[in-house]
Amino acid sequence: MAGFLDIIGHNQIIEHLKNAIRMEKVSHAYILNGENNSGKMMLAEAFAMTLQCEEHKDEPCMECRSCRQAKEHNQPDIIYVTHDKPNVISVDDIRRQINNDIVIKPYSSKYKIYIVDEAEKMNIQAQNALLKTMEEPPAYGIILLLTTNADSFLPTILSRCITLNLKSVHEDLIMNHLMKKYQVPDYQAEVCAAFAQGNVGKAISLASSDEFSELKKSMITLVKKLEDTDLYELNQKIKEISEYKTNIEDYFDLLTLWFRDVLYMKATNDVNNLIFKDEVYDIKKQAAKRSYFGIENIFKALEQSRARLKANVNFELVIELLLLTIKEN
Repeated sequence: MAGFLDIIGHNQIIEHLKNAIRMEKVSHAYILNGENNSGKMMLAEAFAMTLQCEEHKDEPCMECRSCRQAKEHNQPDIIYVTHDKPNVISVDDIRRQINNDIVIKPYSSKYKIYIVDEAEKMNIQAQNALLKTMEEPPAYGIILLLTTNADSFLPTILSRCITLNLKSVHEDLIMNHLMKKYQVPDYQAEVCAAFAQGNVGKAISLASSDEFSELKKSMITLVKKLEDTDLYELNQKIKEISEYKTNIEDYFDLLTLWFRDVLYMKATNDVNNLIFKDEVYDIKKQAAKRSYFGIENIFKALEQSRARLKANVNFELVIELLLLTIKEN
């Protein structure tokens, strides 16, 4: 568990939460809405730790008994709501872990804070049960709902919560974080930051993923050699891509980033803003050979490929059409 100072980006949300602490206007219920790994849990934990800190400031001291307990995830008044069923938070989960527990006063702190991760999994009965607690919460009760989809909540839940929407974090901040904290080389950090599209957690995961490194290596090998591949050899290329069938969306995203670099190089002849900086020679070569019209056709083919796969068109056929388009343009 970390404090606000350790969080990359999300400055507006952090300032909102700190302001609430400073002015003693903390709400009884918050929704932290953002995609997976975007930092919702870090924000919730930093907020909870700060509220319970014995120093009573707008940043946890990290040294008091409460902070030490929070760092070890055993602070008795910071409760993580769990669920046994993987896809549902049931009415029993809410009643047992929140409704029946919140009537008991805090053990050692000013507040009792309930962190509900994957809160979009609450079924209607669970939400209605939670609503009863939200309508008349005890003064010490705070509920933090972490979700990828705030629209899944009942309007009555939404009306009783302050909703904080997480925004994407700037690529430069993510890249610097990967390089400084995780010693990721700059060329790798740049690809991971760009690919994560503002999601810090995803970028960290990608930087340490051997699977992602293999995927990137496969894609780069493909685009470098495809021009010189004979039509009869295409089947082998399709087979190689089929090995990444479960990650094909990521494969398409990497191809999109590659041809974004080719287009950028063609338009500006500037290497500084390339994502695949370590592949500058081949990007320059492709930028010189491909036309703007041809690059546009490739982007269109990538979008069509995504749509066709979602429509359950034969995988090998979709990849064959995509590779032919890339080769011919």
